[in-house]
Amino acid sequence: MPSLTLFGRKWLVASDDLVFPGIFEFVFRFIWVVLLSLACARYFPYTWQCPEGGVFVRVYMIGVLTILVCNMVLLVPLVNRSAQGAILDTAARRLVAPLLTVKILLLLPEVGWNIMGTMWLFGETVQCSSEHFTTTVTEGLVLFNWVLLALTLFGLAVVFDPLGSTRFSEQESTLETLRHRKLTRLWMRRLQWTFCWMRRDKHGNDAFYHMANFFSSLFRGTDTVPSDYMAGFILMRVRQKRETRERRRLQLLDKEPQNVHDVQKVMADAPDWMSLELAHHFLKLAMAAYTWPFVMYRYPFSGLAKLTANMTCCSCIRSKSTLVREDNCCLCNLAGVRYLSMIAEEDILFASFRNRIFEMPYYVVADHKTGSIVLVVRGSISMRDVFTDLNAGAEKFEAEGLPPNSMAHRGMSIGAHYIKTDLEDLGILTKAFLLYPHYKLAITGHSLGAAVAVLVGCLIRPKYPDLRVYALCSPAAVLSREAARYTEDFTFCVGVGDDFVMRLSIDSAEDLRTNLHHVLEASRLPKYRIMLNGFGYAMFGVPTRDLETTWKSECTTPPAPGHLPLLFKPLEPTSWSVSVSTCITVMFYSGYMRYMGHYAS
Repeated sequence: MPSLTLFGRKWLVASDDLVFPGIFEFVFRFIWVVLLSLACARYFPYTWQCPEGGVFVRVYMIGVLTILVCNMVLLVPLVNRSAQGAILDTAARRLVAPLLTVKILLLLPEVGWNIMGTMWLFGETVQCSSEHFTTTVTEGLVLFNWVLLALTLFGLAVVFDPLGSTRFSEQESTLETLRHRKLTRLWMRRLQWTFCWMRRDKHGNDAFYHMANFFSSLFRGTDTVPSDYMAGFILMRVRQKRETRERRRLQLLDKEPQNVHDVQKVMADAPDWMSLELAHHFLKLAMAAYTWPFVMYRYPFSGLAKLTANMTCCSCIRSKSTLVREDNCCLCNLAGVRYLSMIAEEDILFASFRNRIFEMPYYVVADHKTGSIVLVVRGSISMRDVFTDLNAGAEKFEAEGLPPNSMAHRGMSIGAHYIKTDLEDLGILTKAFLLYPHYKLAITGHSLGAAVAVLVGCLIRPKYPDLRVYALCSPAAVLSREAARYTEDFTFCVGVGDDFVMRLSIDSAEDLRTNLHHVLEASRLPKYRIMLNGFGYAMFGVPTRDLETTWKSECTTPPAPGHLPLLFKPLEPTSWSVSVSTCITVMFYSGYMRYMGHYAS
């Protein structure tokens, strides 16, 4: 950080990213220098006796040895300069670009000499007696150089930034919209290549475009490279531990309790149907929507045996008591639902396991324990569900009873309309209430399913005014403020522990990006040291000494009374500090929210 400027354009690599590649290359080239020196000492005298091509062999061996030594000599200052300074201290690494330019130009003679080696070994140009050791070393060196050249070209393609032209980046700000469109198209191509196996329909192309637009807005104006984010995550782990330590220290000094531990006090103002016991009951149904993959996750050794008892072999030619859509021939998904929910097959009234972008699986059951017809929506478990999650823009959401100009999460809104339309077209709820006329309607889901359950509840509440929604660990950004308040009358939202899904939103993504830049600016360590420390943290945890020595002295301040001694540095306004959310609607949790640090069944 910032990006390395080379040949008149910026690349997706920084001047401090060359330490480890340079060290590895130096070691390999040193090994080849030793082997080639031994080969020269053994074979060089024989070249004077060659009938034809002796000069060719001598020129090749001397030239290759010279190129290897020159590369090694060049790698020493390149690695040394790349290791200098903190991440933002680019002045200490100002010689990296010219050194790397010379290193790349050395590829031209290296390719030429490698062609000579290929001609010697596999052509008729040279007529010399063969020596096993020399031939083996030369073949290995030629192969190594071709592989190294291929990896170099592949690396250049990976770090190539199509928008990296310095001439383009210096254009006036009036062209920012054009740059945003170009960046959106670039992200669109990246997503399409990465997820080329996904179905290309109208919803798929639409999802790709909105995700590309989101990433373009999020990273627009940030002069960072992928390794900066890796280092930033490591630094944020150190900062988190530092702040947690100080928070615990302050809580010990605070005489007033910060949290309420009495469940009765927490739920005192809630209606009877908003109870943790009922929430736990519906959580079991919500988790059953994850079907057989969740069974195998919980029971890796005995899961297959547990599923076998609930499977229906050759179901495609046998009658079924449950209407099932897009399950396999043995109804493995339905078997997972039956085992996890502990509900009889005849009480599962409908199950759809169709999984597309904006189309999530769901099932409908008759729950005799609570006297409810329960609609259960599955949460995120596939890449298609992730695409639904990441289509996080706000779009207008209309339903009878909702405040005007209400907004909802775009992907979840489309999913909710899909389920509502499906229920109406198939008449599932109508048929269910004909069987159980005195039952009430309940909707539940976990994660993505919780958010979609709330939106489905908003859509069908005019027809079922007494419905109840149990949203378990719902994402943070579902509805606009007034619409979220409207759902408090019929939605009970429960959060447990440190579930990161409940903290996901455009605002949290933007906050993560900003915090990453802050810790990168506050760090005093070079990037290679941060990476090495990260491996140590993964194996042994963060040592106490690193909580203070990682940061610049001017980036910490003594704590004020009642405040944490957080990292602090006055930052000048930059282009990346412009909020993505300034042009979007702020979204909120839905329903009557209760958070539990720990909940035991």
